Amino acid sequence: MIIRNTLAAAVTAVALLATTGCAVTRDQSSAGAYVDDTTITAKVKSKFIEDKAVAASSIQVETLNGTVQLSGFAKSEAEREQAASLARDVKGVKTVKNDILVRP
Repeated sequence: MIIRNTLAAAVTAVALLATTGCAVTRDQSSAGAYVDDTTITAKVKSKFIEDKAVAASSIQVETLNGTVQLSGFAKSEAEREQAASLARDVKGVKTVKNDILVRP
């Protein structure tokens, strides 16, 4: 009887962990959304690397549900705006939140 109850509790615990482990974060609904956001982030970063006007190492990129948040430092307002423009041009980006600070 004790073994059966212990086994039932273990099976229930595993089932509970398996079903709650499917959501990637509190705000994302699926692993697919996480993969899409990761792909968008990678594409934005690669555009920054390709563009000589943007210092890719000084700008951080995070994506959540298609919203790209840019942060870090730029040397000019033109660099700040170029980074936002490059991010907007990536397929799958819904909005861009530009929190880049201009620092001479």
